[in-house]
Amino acid sequence: MAENGTVTTDFILMGFQLRAELQMGLFFVFLIVYLITMVGNLGMIVLIQCDLHLQTPMYFFLSHLSLLDICYSSVIVPQLLESLGTDKMVISYERCATQFFFFTFCASTECFLLAVMAYDRYVAVCNPLLYATTMTPQTRLGLVSGAYAGAMVNSVIRTGCTFSISFCKSNHLDFFFCDLPPLLKLACSETRPRERVIYLLAFLVITTSISVILISYLFIIQAILKIHSAGSKAKTFSTCASHMTAVALFFGTLIFIYLKGNMGKSLMEDKIVSVFYTVVIPMLNPMIYSLRNKEVKEALKKVLNRMRVSQVE
Repeated sequence: MAENGTVTTDFILMGFQLRAELQMGLFFVFLIVYLITMVGNLGMIVLIQCDLHLQTPMYFFLSHLSLLDICYSSVIVPQLLESLGTDKMVISYERCATQFFFFTFCASTECFLLAVMAYDRYVAVCNPLLYATTMTPQTRLGLVSGAYAGAMVNSVIRTGCTFSISFCKSNHLDFFFCDLPPLLKLACSETRPRERVIYLLAFLVITTSISVILISYLFIIQAILKIHSAGSKAKTFSTCASHMTAVALFFGTLIFIYLKGNMGKSLMEDKIVSVFYTVVIPMLNPMIYSLRNKEVKEALKKVLNRMRVSQVE
């Protein structure tokens, strides 16, 4: 443990601090979830690339969402598995900062990308005749590049602010990865000015993304209400249902963690919620978009049929 006045050069991740049998049980649960996440998201990317009917802007954005979920999960889960297998895990200061940067980058990009996908649904529903000319390859590439660029700026500033703080109270990080709330508990220097910047950035990223999503869906709902046929209404709404589900899951948990601040919530509660959005949601996204999407189902059936025919031949 670092003594007061001694700058921390590495951290000890405390993980979940459960009994050995429960730790091993969680290890296998998270391992299975991680494998499902990798297979599901890689499968979605391959499916989109292989099927001509999925070569549309919506699936272009979805392939990037799947790529982000792979990276997002890979930043956290392998280390989580190592921590569960060893009970405690030493992580260097530099590795901790690197993990924090990439975790922030993936989370920020996903926020922006979900907003871009909402805008895509707005154009498709409200201006269907102009959809092809509006969402050109150059436009969609520009939107995705903007999402990555905005996330990069946010990640650089947040990481710089966080790791310019002196950590010398202890090197025992009571969490399963390098996240902001547990890091701030180890600070022995004044953190309020940096905290304001960090939480302001989180507020701007989340509120900007949610604003775009809400405005897009406000126009979408207005367009749906003008449709007279009940069947057409349901069909139009179904094209947005998967995205709405993904948005509710991701932003619901993100808001709980990053906009509540340090308001006396238990650290175990934070751990459980963090597991949900860093481990579970990346696994659920490909399921949400495949189980509720006829085009993806049809593409998957075609691929499976081709595999069966090739095996018979």
